[in-house]
Amino acid sequence: MLSVHGLNQFYGQSHTLWDIDLDVAKGECTCLMGRNGVGKTTMLDCIMGALPLASGEIRYQDKALHSMAMEQRAKLGIGYVPQGRQIFSLLTVEENLQIGLPARPDRARKIPDFIYELFPVLKEMRHRRGGDLSGGQQQQLAIGRALVIDPKLLILDEPTEGIQPNIVAEIGEVIGRLNQEIGMTVLLVEQKLHFVKKVADRFYILDRGRKVAQGKVDELSDSLVKEYLTV
Repeated sequence: MLSVHGLNQFYGQSHTLWDIDLDVAKGECTCLMGRNGVGKTTMLDCIMGALPLASGEIRYQDKALHSMAMEQRAKLGIGYVPQGRQIFSLLTVEENLQIGLPARPDRARKIPDFIYELFPVLKEMRHRRGGDLSGGQQQQLAIGRALVIDPKLLILDEPTEGIQPNIVAEIGEVIGRLNQEIGMTVLLVEQKLHFVKKVADRFYILDRGRKVAQGKVDELSDSLVKEYLTV
């Protein structure tokens, strides 16, 4: 569904991503792993169009994604949950969710009921400002906002970061439900190994901007964890 080939990216004179190849198969949950600062978020920024490519290509459902404007990518059915959530703190929960509606292909103007079914707390707090929610509730709101567009591919950047354990468990259940029951394709950046093993099918590991390992999650060895993931 999503393919990255020969991707290189620079910050000024610093070469941040080196000849990256990555494939996300339709219907699978793929996890991009690695320590802080190895290029995971940079990779997602390239996929979403927030950063330009120096070379290489990104294709989504056989369309040249890298040549499209950032706002076009959501309309293709790509939902994105950025690191740090980036909700609008002065808008209500309902208003935050409504922001994604114009990108829906059917042009619906109503928040889908299943968003509130997945995250009942958002329905309870729909008239409260986003900034009044806890960190875990804000993360649920950020995921709900991405799902409003009815995505075929959901990209999440460290959705468990700074979240209390009970909400982490809920988010894991939601990702599993979307992926396994609905068939939504998921690309996940995550460092919590137990979470990855719970929700993901395949993994890629980055180190210093290079892909150093890939495979099925059940093949993720202790030696790889120790060398590239353990802080």
